[in-house]
Amino acid sequence: MLIGEYTHAIDDKNRLSVPAKFRKELGEKIVITPGLDNCLFAYTLTEWGKVSEKLSGLSMLQADTRSFNRFMFAGAVEVEVDANGRILIPEFLKKFADLKGKVVITGIHSRVELWNEKAWIDYKKRIEKQADQLAEKLGEIGVF
Repeated sequence: MLIGEYTHAIDDKNRLSVPAKFRKELGEKIVITPGLDNCLFAYTLTEWGKVSEKLSGLSMLQADTRSFNRFMFAGAVEVEVDANGRILIPEFLKKFADLKGKVVITGIHSRVELWNEKAWIDYKKRIEKQADQLAEKLGEIGVF
């Protein structure tokens, strides 16, 4: 399970170190795709297979489904983790998530998220204020 929050610098060649605690679980190749809330999602090849199966199984007759599939699949790239534990973030994904300087790398159970440091701090502050209401909503649907 991928959990935790780490901050690493992205270098001028768009390389980002993967936290040592994530490297073994992620493997030698990962899939990076545009995520939600202006971050990037990173998946193991196995997990990406599960996600892509679910998405491709949705009806292409619905405009929302077609749009979301295009968003996820067209922007997805397979990248290798190099011998130093770094990945190369393609320029278009770096721009999408506004990655520069420090990048926050979060483990979210079965995926990793890559965030612009300021965007993550702002997002986290906002969500921390809503935690009680979010928990209550989850309780209403039987999660807690």
